[in-house]
Amino acid sequence: MKIQQRKITAADRRKRRRVLVATVITCITLSMVGGSLHVMTLGAKRMDEMRAKAGYDPADMESHIRAAGEELHLQAENEYLGAKKGSYTPEQAQALLPDREWKKLAQMVTIPAGAFLMGTDDPRSNRGNRPQHKVVLRSYMIDKYPVTQAQYARFVAANHYRPPLNWANQRIPRGLLEHPVTMVSWNNARDYCAWAGKRLPTEAEWEKAARGTDGRRWPWGNGFRTDVLNTYYSVRHTTPVDQYPEGASPYGVMDMAGNVSEWTASIYAPYPGSDADPAEFKPQELDPNYHTGSDAKERNEYRVRRGGSWKSDPFATSTYHRNYSLPNYASDFFGFRCAKEMP
Repeated sequence: MKIQQRKITAADRRKRRRVLVATVITCITLSMVGGSLHVMTLGAKRMDEMRAKAGYDPADMESHIRAAGEELHLQAENEYLGAKKGSYTPEQAQALLPDREWKKLAQMVTIPAGAFLMGTDDPRSNRGNRPQHKVVLRSYMIDKYPVTQAQYARFVAANHYRPPLNWANQRIPRGLLEHPVTMVSWNNARDYCAWAGKRLPTEAEWEKAARGTDGRRWPWGNGFRTDVLNTYYSVRHTTPVDQYPEGASPYGVMDMAGNVSEWTASIYAPYPGSDADPAEFKPQELDPNYHTGSDAKERNEYRVRRGGSWKSDPFATSTYHRNYSLPNYASDFFGFRCAKEMP
């Protein structure tokens, strides 16, 4: 039997074309939706990973002391109010640790006179860290450990000084006695060192104590090690100042990479021969209220911080890396240690 083929009309061709176009659009749309869902799924997983690495639960953000400047108005408001009722008496502060622990924390290390290599020529480093240059220093002494919460409590009690903002009910949170004190501004650090008969180290003194004379990148050498420091949210909070003995500097100074970013006495300024933008070293104009409590000169000068912190990336823990803040800033990763002249 002969089958007759129906003649395809122009209308049929138009209809088939519409169906084909609709099919292609549907396939493209489904592909885009599927891709978007995949990206959203990956993004959600990435956010979960980031939350897991965070130093605190995002749900607690409203009550958590966070990064530099975020609590600045509260810091300024409380800066010179003094210790409130319920803080330590001198006797209570002294009783926080046994005598052997006080003696350990009070140790200082002598750094001999002479030249060392300061800064770096690594083109991948920040311009403010360059160039490497030779600096000659007289001998001096520097604290073996960062100043701890317990040590700062004695200072608060002796001077009726305002406690750090992250102390609960004017007391050190449980388990943190031998952790470095945090939420301290440059002004607070300067006041503590003066009370202790010392001073803040210059950044050159800090760097030499951290790296010695051979220009090493980290206190222990030129290779990064994850097991000898507290950084990059690996622990998510501060650690006791003696927890990483293998991370000691060539002179035996401890905790000079990670844990807390340490204030120095120095103003942030370009090194000799620097090609950095001069504007980098000058603070921008800010709300005058942000500077409450600072001396007029200090309001417009950055102070150098060194050593990275428990929140830093590994690059910031290099011995030559410079960070900086206005002197009345405080943070849960800012700390300090003291230095003094040789007797």
